[in-house]
Amino acid sequence: MQKGAITAILAAAPGAALAHASERAVILTLPTGGFVWGAGLAVGLTALAASLGAALPAFTARRLFSRPALLPAGLASWLSAALFLALIFAGQLGTHDPYENPLPLMIWTVLWVGLTLVQAVLGDLWRHLNPWAGPVRSLRALLGRTGGIGLAGLGQWPAVLGLLGFAWLEIVSLSPDDPAQLAAVAGGYALIVFVLAVLEGEDWLEQGEFLTAFFSLIARIAPFWTSDEGRRVTHWAGLPGTQVLALPPLSSSQIAYVTLALASVSFDGLHETFAWVAAIGLNPLDYPGRSAVVAVNTAGLLAMWAVMAGLILAASVGVRAPVGLLCLSVLPIAAGYHIAHYLTALLTQGQYAIAALSDPLARGDDLLGLGQHWVSFGFMSQSQTVWRIWMAQFALILGAHLIAVLLAEQGLRRAGLRPGLWAQLPMILLMVLYTCFGLWLLASPSIG
Repeated sequence: MQKGAITAILAAAPGAALAHASERAVILTLPTGGFVWGAGLAVGLTALAASLGAALPAFTARRLFSRPALLPAGLASWLSAALFLALIFAGQLGTHDPYENPLPLMIWTVLWVGLTLVQAVLGDLWRHLNPWAGPVRSLRALLGRTGGIGLAGLGQWPAVLGLLGFAWLEIVSLSPDDPAQLAAVAGGYALIVFVLAVLEGEDWLEQGEFLTAFFSLIARIAPFWTSDEGRRVTHWAGLPGTQVLALPPLSSSQIAYVTLALASVSFDGLHETFAWVAAIGLNPLDYPGRSAVVAVNTAGLLAMWAVMAGLILAASVGVRAPVGLLCLSVLPIAAGYHIAHYLTALLTQGQYAIAALSDPLARGDDLLGLGQHWVSFGFMSQSQTVWRIWMAQFALILGAHLIAVLLAEQGLRRAGLRPGLWAQLPMILLMVLYTCFGLWLLASPSIG
């Protein structure tokens, strides 16, 4: 089918699902192929130069300034907990329209997309906003509890299970945007985490709670970050990924978590493409809906995870380096593709999120003074704007992979490992192929 025909069909198709509004109808008319292969070439040449001993940039931290803490310890966490409870009530009692109820918009757009972007730029703000930390700390102090129940011995496997459930809910389940259902799932999960954290301790959250684990890892690639020193906060700056090099090699559970994070967002992009839908035997132009593909998409999600982990393991064997060491270099890729993949959702559904906060119960309120007809998607049909979006996505994917290449080589050098070029070729090839794959996913015809 000709590209113009596909574009016309997509332009006339019904609206996309809540979390996946897209500019694909216009992108199909843009010459993106050169960007895909050009990015792969740039990553490959950079990796080759690094493996042959080229000088690498200095990943060093620079202290900017120090200041007093703005809020009392734990206050932001308590405020986040109050907001979360309000959102749960809005999900249960408010409108069933996911475009007007603030709960699905805040979870799928503001939290999962917007806060990830903030973490990747400004460091770990989540450690202050975490809605469990303050209440857990207070209740443990009230109960006089200081010990744990041994959950720390499980490593990050509880977070792996949580992330897998979250990914399945978003990608595979029949109604991830239904406010009442989402309120029940989110509320139940929050209660379980709260009880376990009270029993084990606040520090367990970074191991066992999947959002805390995710945001903590994403924050490690930020070019700006802060450290707490009592009642003072120190601001730091460095090349993206500087903090990654200070981490020890990842444990087996952390490797599982990082590879799942990368695989889930990759499959989220893949399962919407015409190529995937056709491969599972369906007509992309007459898609039957999620109910017809629950089993195959569940299998696809797990298969993507297995393939991603297997490829990284194979590449690490080639360079004779611990897989936990090389897996650290995957963090920029996971963050870069996550932000690039959800960028259009942030630009589109983010407007609905702001509008929903202005009228949280869908009663016609205008708490933020936005006025009527505030949400607009007109910019998504303008070629110039879509070009800018594509260029931003291209820069995110390419930049993330270049940083990953440099971090991988720097990590090997700091560990005293200097494998030859031939030993590093599998890792180089993997970086190149995933660069091209990520950009191909963003530019491919999509059902969403």
